[in-house]
Amino acid sequence: MAGAQRPLSFFAPLFTRFPLFTRFPLFTRFPLFTRFPLFTRFPLFNAAPVSAQMKIIRDPLWNNIAVDPLAIRLIDTPAFQRLRYVRQLGLAFLVYPGATHSRFEHALGTYHLARRALSLLGDRGAVGEADREVCATVRVAALLHDIGHYPFSHALEEIGALHHEEVARPLITDGEVADVLRSAMGERAPDEIMALIRGVSRSPLQRLISGSLDLDKLDYLRRDAFMCGVPYGEIDVDRLVNSLTIVETPDGRQIGIVEKGLSALESLLFARYQMYRNVYWHHAVRSATAMYKRLVDDAMNAGSLDAAALAAFTDEGLLHDLARRAPSTLLGALRERRLFKRAFQCPAGDLPPDAAEWIADDPALTRRVEDALAAELGLAAGDVLLDYPTKTQMLGLDMPVQRRNGDVFRLTAEGEGGINLPKLAEEFYRSARWLRVFARRPVELQRRSVLALATRPREEVKSLLDRGCLVLAR
Repeated sequence: MAGAQRPLSFFAPLFTRFPLFTRFPLFTRFPLFTRFPLFTRFPLFNAAPVSAQMKIIRDPLWNNIAVDPLAIRLIDTPAFQRLRYVRQLGLAFLVYPGATHSRFEHALGTYHLARRALSLLGDRGAVGEADREVCATVRVAALLHDIGHYPFSHALEEIGALHHEEVARPLITDGEVADVLRSAMGERAPDEIMALIRGVSRSPLQRLISGSLDLDKLDYLRRDAFMCGVPYGEIDVDRLVNSLTIVETPDGRQIGIVEKGLSALESLLFARYQMYRNVYWHHAVRSATAMYKRLVDDAMNAGSLDAAALAAFTDEGLLHDLARRAPSTLLGALRERRLFKRAFQCPAGDLPPDAAEWIADDPALTRRVEDALAAELGLAAGDVLLDYPTKTQMLGLDMPVQRRNGDVFRLTAEGEGGINLPKLAEEFYRSARWLRVFARRPVELQRRSVLALATRPREEVKSLLDRGCLVLAR
């Protein structure tokens, strides 16, 4: 048959020998190429199968995001559309001009990673046809996990506002979003999705949404670093997603990681530390955040702003409302980027354990101390701000790891491995976290005096204020 046209089957060995072809969406549409999961490891091409009913959304990080009909209906609701106008990194754009990306993009990215992870788990037989409804619930939870976020990210939670996951409850269990979910998934769907978002679901897939290695972290670290133009978020997302598995533990079946994925988990830990140190807790970002918290707190204390209405605002909508209802020099300074400067700073590692936590978790007491400090320094109320980022685990690492022989051990501070990752995470946290005092104009503060104040027990600080004593030791 020399010179005769060869049948298509002749070329099949060529593609099975060179799996590179399977990384391209054009090839992954054919069954021949979807049989080799090794070749779906690259983020650009590693997507779940796309049906004709799906829409494709172009994303700067993950390229093509395939969105199913149910997700499209949810995206089109007003509650979800608001996320277009809520910046992912709050006021970080005042330091990193590219950090104007939104919660909307991040939600789509997390949904995309959920589809990828579930597809890979299905390929390995970890989830089957019986779990189809559970997988659909996980995808929706990934999409809606940030729907309750306040304007400018997490800042308002630091002054006592309800946690954004609780704000999400009425948005998901009532109204248009709930109607869409119940019509498509059944009456229990909103409650099951909320359980996943709050981290209390009994589903074996819970940790994909809320856990040590949840998909939320994988998207925001990569996305935030990419949009800020910094190299710190280069985590091996592909390796991590491909390392996910479902293991049997004394607490039941749950998401874990195979042993070969531990090095990629280390990259996640290092990336998160670098992002906190250089972006999220950058001194100028924290100055702007402290100013924003104070002006919102002032407006609420004056009765100009209703705390219950905060979650309905967009970023610019809230600033516009504040300018109309509660104009202040603080708002003008924030809009014109006249940020308060550092008068004092100290890393958490130089403080005794649990010292100064009242600054992080008692906004009412912190406000009283700020005003007392301002008076002692000859400044107006609100011209001195204390900042100690709310305590959060740098990376919780209580998770099961599956060895090559099938045995499972738990990665904790008492766990196994060459590097004690949980202990390292705590050290990173203390290194990235700084206690700072910001002031509108330059002031002189003695380090000894500030440390003496910060390390006082909260009841002693309250007593000083109640008695009208000076808060700074002389």
